[in-house]
Amino acid sequence: MAEIINLPAFTNNTGSLTVIEKVLPFAIKRVYYIYNANGKRGGHRHKKNIQALICLNGSCEIFVNNGQSQKTFLLDAPQKCLILETRDWHTMDKFTSGSILLVCASEYYDVEDYIDEEY
Repeated sequence: MAEIINLPAFTNNTGSLTVIEKVLPFAIKRVYYIYNANGKRGGHRHKKNIQALICLNGSCEIFVNNGQSQKTFLLDAPQKCLILETRDWHTMDKFTSGSILLVCASEYYDVEDYIDEEY
């Protein structure tokens, strides 16, 4: 099942900095972000790809079904990181105004890696 990890954050009087390197359980091959979302996104799982989702601004909900259990995760802070395993069929929804969802992936984009059917 997907899990939330807390990314190391460093804060002082000039602001905050959150670190990703050496924290994720995979090497990053692809990075993209979702913004101006006005509906449900995702609706798939992967054969090989593992993903890390971070809502940099605003918030959103991630629904996950791994074939054995289901759970909804709230991403509402930039140091919260949701790790999605390959078996985690997921949707992303309830984006607040101005939200930005960063996705780091273990694999380059490959249409053959997607499984659209939910369990």
